[in-house]
Amino acid sequence: MFDEIHFNTIERLPNYVFAEVNAIKMAARRAGEDIIDFSMGNPDGKTPQHIIDKLCESANKDKTSGYSTSMGIYKLRLAICNWYKRKYSVNLDPESEVVATMGSKEGFVNLARAVINPGDVAIVPTPAYPIHTQAFIIAGGNVSKMPLFYNDHFELDENAFFESLNKALYESVPRARYVVVNFPHNPTTITCEKSFYERLVAMAKKERFYIISDIAYADLTFDGYQTPSILEVEGAKDVAVETYTLSKSYNMAGWRVGFVVGNKRLIAALKKIKSWFDYGMYTPIQVAATIALDGDQKCVEEICQIYDKRKDVLLDSFANAGWNLQKPKASMFIWARLPENKRHLKSLEFSKQLLQKANVAVSPGLGFGEAGDEFVRIALIENENRIRQAARNIKKFLKD
Repeated sequence: MFDEIHFNTIERLPNYVFAEVNAIKMAARRAGEDIIDFSMGNPDGKTPQHIIDKLCESANKDKTSGYSTSMGIYKLRLAICNWYKRKYSVNLDPESEVVATMGSKEGFVNLARAVINPGDVAIVPTPAYPIHTQAFIIAGGNVSKMPLFYNDHFELDENAFFESLNKALYESVPRARYVVVNFPHNPTTITCEKSFYERLVAMAKKERFYIISDIAYADLTFDGYQTPSILEVEGAKDVAVETYTLSKSYNMAGWRVGFVVGNKRLIAALKKIKSWFDYGMYTPIQVAATIALDGDQKCVEEICQIYDKRKDVLLDSFANAGWNLQKPKASMFIWARLPENKRHLKSLEFSKQLLQKANVAVSPGLGFGEAGDEFVRIALIENENRIRQAARNIKKFLKD
């Protein structure tokens, strides 16, 4: 009898590709193997001390352990506004255009749940960070996928992108109401310029869709590149919201602090649904996040420099091992096309063999969509010595 009851939302979600690699990795560790793990974008560094100190100071005060507020305390929302003003010269209203969230992922999912009507369509470029597609499925909507186009320097090909987006819009039934963009991109590391957002905002106004922009890796940039914000474009707040997380820039992944800002109508919907679901983050975490955003940003520069150096070491050492990879302009990842002599394996089997034969864990590109199946994602979360050791292991593996 109960077997006849279907859980429609769960059945629409695909199997988690990364689970297969994770199972092999955990079994190897239980067997005592030393696994060099590049598979998850989980920062390995310590949270800056002044942020930790503020957390402890606030936690030791009276009346900070009770319920907080689901939209975020006022001082944190004000700090978010200050961050945008300082970084992008963008003015935001802390009351109507800002919501603090439990990481950007929670904000993204709850935004989708708040605004998606059954059957609504969102357009998501692919490969894609999985939640960028699955959030709409969870919310009862549908996803139309379109390819990303970029050059050898991982820069977005704007003309090809807009041709593809225009095609996706006119083929969408019903008409797409949301478009997701994510630059610097996860997993591919693709970057864009402000001119892209200018064209996208103009198109959104003409074709009547909302834009959800994710800039989780905005601060992790190299060789002079600076990440633009869609909100820098005049009139962007009429059609767009933007999400960000403190996870990467401040080594605060486990703290779960992020925010969504922009269009008042979408922000109001997110605030309302969160008021039913949660009471916000632990107040001392919000106080510490305020200090992170308002305080000395030298710590962000230092964290970025660590990723920059690791990137260079990995590219050089892997090239010496026989695996030549393209240099990214931003993010904490390398989007690595499979070595030519292993390309026939595709990403999942390659990832399994790399783990079993070289003790190196990466994320199979298939987990980000079929368009990623000739690639793996390598997270820069191991130190330089471990990266060089991984290269030595890989060199032996590639000779097999």
